[in-house]
Amino acid sequence: MESSDANFPVRHRNFSLETKGNKTEIVICSYEDHILVIATQIGAMGTILHARKEEGMSVEPTFSVSVIFGKRDEPMLIATARRLIDHISSYVPSKPLVLSLGLKDHSSETLKEIVEAVIENRLW
Repeated sequence: MESSDANFPVRHRNFSLETKGNKTEIVICSYEDHILVIATQIGAMGTILHARKEEGMSVEPTFSVSVIFGKRDEPMLIATARRLIDHISSYVPSKPLVLSLGLKDHSSETLKEIVEAVIENRLW
């Protein structure tokens, strides 16, 4: 596992894991105003989602998740972004998430493993 490098202006971490026979590369970057998570099994960005916590008076937090580029008919990708922003916002409520998922396998098992790995290696 590689960690933040003093010469790189953004705190970041990159690592890989094996999910159902597919090598998954993950990069986490903590910018001043966003968290960026890239998970790829195809060596490219894939579907890009934006997720943020909605400001409001509600007791239960609400989240907005939208697809910026890519597959718009993949509810599991939206659910993955929702799970991550739910976790992130409990630590840094004002930082939105940009999530890129370039995956061969969109199964719930693979997405759950990716979420767990990102949380385990978090930079927030």
